[in-house]
Amino acid sequence: MAARFSEGFIWGTATAGHQVEGNNTNSDFWVMEHAPGTPFREPSGDACDHYRLFRDDLRTLRELGFNAYRFSIEWARVEPEQGFISKAALRHYADVLAACHENGLAPLVTLHHFTSPRWLMKLGGWEGGETPARFGAYSSAVMRELGSLIPYVCTINEANIPTLFRLLGRGDRRSEAWLVACAQELNTTVERFRPFLLAVAGQTTIMAAHERAREAVKSVRAETRVGVTLALQSIEAAPGGEERAASMWAQLFESYLPACAGDDFIGVQNYSRTRVGPRGVLALDEGVERTQMGYEYCPEALEGVLRAVAAAGLPMIVTESGVATEDDARRVEFIQRALAGVRRCLADGLDVRGYVYWSALDNFEWMSGYGPKFGLIAVDRETQERHVKESARYLGEIARSS
Repeated sequence: MAARFSEGFIWGTATAGHQVEGNNTNSDFWVMEHAPGTPFREPSGDACDHYRLFRDDLRTLRELGFNAYRFSIEWARVEPEQGFISKAALRHYADVLAACHENGLAPLVTLHHFTSPRWLMKLGGWEGGETPARFGAYSSAVMRELGSLIPYVCTINEANIPTLFRLLGRGDRRSEAWLVACAQELNTTVERFRPFLLAVAGQTTIMAAHERAREAVKSVRAETRVGVTLALQSIEAAPGGEERAASMWAQLFESYLPACAGDDFIGVQNYSRTRVGPRGVLALDEGVERTQMGYEYCPEALEGVLRAVAAAGLPMIVTESGVATEDDARRVEFIQRALAGVRRCLADGLDVRGYVYWSALDNFEWMSGYGPKFGLIAVDRETQERHVKESARYLGEIARSS
């Protein structure tokens, strides 16, 4: 029989600042969205206006039955120019944290979720030698002001995603004309314009930044639990692909573990699986159900990843799991099947501390714009009205009754 979820199990849903807050104009991504020839489907604009409407959104999550909320603090707002910390921005995030506590939602705070201040690009971005120290200083500023309200910190969202992109064949793109235009807009060179998602040679810098942030958090509030989140496909070997699959997992996960040695948990983020043959990643078979992101619809992938990650010996929190679909019934089934896998892991003694669905709102999905629908709550972007989906009620009821 599958295990029951523990009384203290984290039941949450997540957002990221740039994807929901709106008008993150001082960030590198704002520049990329508006550059001539940009591959972004559309700019983020007002997004979900969550910067203004967060209190209503958090009240809705409480009413649905959740006990946690994962969100990001936007570095580009907090430190709009190198060395200048905005007290106004910190007061805003203090209000968000206070609203979390008022609604019984444990805050899981992400310090970096893909977007960075414009000025960081002049320092070489996420391949620059100064970035770990700058990120550590920003993390210290956040914790000194807000640390008493923060029980969990995810330092960097999907620290390994540049590696994942490289493994999937999306390598160095700095010669593309739109990136040259971005660099010119930021008064830097295309060689130094290294936003997070394109930092394919940035693993050392990224994980050094994680370690600096962890040190900053613990120096202010030792009891705050700190981890990094990793984008982890379930990597499955087809006949003859065993060696390639093992190499891919080693690069995507095992190579990141040394920098996680002092962490309190690993944030596991999974959406699908990747099948690997003797010549590399295999295309999806004809007729396989795909999500709006083009992934295989595969809720069971989460269980496979949790079992593989458990070998690291750290507690695990599922910090993202979800599906992009217009058909909310498929989202309900995705959640049901993913959680069945979590239960099996718990029954076998794996240390899984929580499940956080991505995402709370239908939001800005980076280059794909507002097309993919991950949210438990729909957003009419003309009026900013929210509409709770059945999947939100389904997962909220599980959270309430567990």
